[in-house]
Amino acid sequence: MANPYTWLHDLVGNHQQHKQATLHEKNLQHAQKHYGKFGRFVRVLGPGVVTGAADDDPSGIATYSQAGAIYGYGLLWLFPIMYPLLLAVQESCARIGAVTGDGLAAILKRHYSKKVLLSAVLLVVVANTVNIGADLAAMAATTQLLIPNVPLSFFAIFFAVICIVMQVTVPYKQYAKILKWLAVALFAYPITAFLVGQPWGEVLSNTLWPQMAINKETIYIIVGILGTTISPYLFFWNTSEVVEDEVETHRIAASSGKGTPRISKAFIRSIRIDNAVGMSLASISAWFIVIACASVLHANGITKIDTAADAAAALEPLVSGFPNAGLVAKLLFSVGIIGIGLLAVPVLAGSSSYAISEALGIREGYYRKFSKAHGFYGIIALATIAGLIINFIGIDPIQALIFTAVFNAVASVPLLYMIWRVGNNREVMGEYRNGRLSNVGVLTAFAVMTIATIVLFYSFL
Repeated sequence: MANPYTWLHDLVGNHQQHKQATLHEKNLQHAQKHYGKFGRFVRVLGPGVVTGAADDDPSGIATYSQAGAIYGYGLLWLFPIMYPLLLAVQESCARIGAVTGDGLAAILKRHYSKKVLLSAVLLVVVANTVNIGADLAAMAATTQLLIPNVPLSFFAIFFAVICIVMQVTVPYKQYAKILKWLAVALFAYPITAFLVGQPWGEVLSNTLWPQMAINKETIYIIVGILGTTISPYLFFWNTSEVVEDEVETHRIAASSGKGTPRISKAFIRSIRIDNAVGMSLASISAWFIVIACASVLHANGITKIDTAADAAAALEPLVSGFPNAGLVAKLLFSVGIIGIGLLAVPVLAGSSSYAISEALGIREGYYRKFSKAHGFYGIIALATIAGLIINFIGIDPIQALIFTAVFNAVASVPLLYMIWRVGNNREVMGEYRNGRLSNVGVLTAFAVMTIATIVLFYSFL
């Protein structure tokens, strides 16, 4: 028999949730008046910015660097194509999380077949595991530039342990705030690009129009750039992190983390701003990585990056006036790779854990302490360890990073179709389902990734 007081308990709970969310909005309004337009802008930044920072993970940096070294400015035309697609896909994911209060896997479990759910979870977990392994390898290789006498395996294990311990013991919000400052090292690339000097007319021309021959090797790099920019782990992560943000701002009851969120058009607008800022930062940083490597490496005959030291050489002009400029460049490069890696590996492992936990009905969420979500944090540890194991099968770190990017492109194809279906589902999204621009963006992303994958496979025949 149902508890006759359940309705009263729910009524009180909903009232408290409404009261807390209203108080949060009043605090936001007070902050907006006090800090002005800039304060209002900063207050809305959250999951989208973290997602954008994680998009330029070590795999991304390696792929963009290789593109600049091999082809110079020749592949810059990809960025104005990818940017609106990335923006549309991640906006749709963020909106899905905001409206439903659930992660992608939980939504697929509730509204679609088990086959669809298992396919999505398997794709993102496999892609994330490969990505974690490659990122740990990159972090180890760059650290070895500074401490050459220590084996790569030691550093890979060290960083894996650091990532696991930090996620279990430190609230992710605090962890991310610390690591985002390390990500500032990415600004070294645009500074280097301006410092070296560029033929900006040629840069702009190559950005707006393809001016190069396409062959098998070019196709591989192009697919890698697409895959490292529009990546599966970002879909699941962004959706779930918006839910985490809703719990923190009392739009969903923190005790359960479930229920229909209290949202408004203003809240959806703030999510779009956050998403736009994060994806813009990711895309602009990536564009400058290609430009810097084109002008420093490609222009000086370095047309292939085989080691972390080769990639670090792209930053040498920035520190050319310093004693031991080569070592300082390695240090700057290492700080950037390690900082982004320490941010990206938890995003990758967390993305896998959200997907698996939601599929299995396990309590999930960084807002829960370890004692309240053993399974969620246990899966994070296992996902990190699984990625670590890849480092012991003798793969080349740089090639592994680029392969990871290509694999992400292939895995994204069915996931993009699922996101489009969910975003248009009236039962799931109600009045906040995809508009015309969202549908055009997500479907175009699906079409582009599908065609790229087909062309890639055909090129191997």
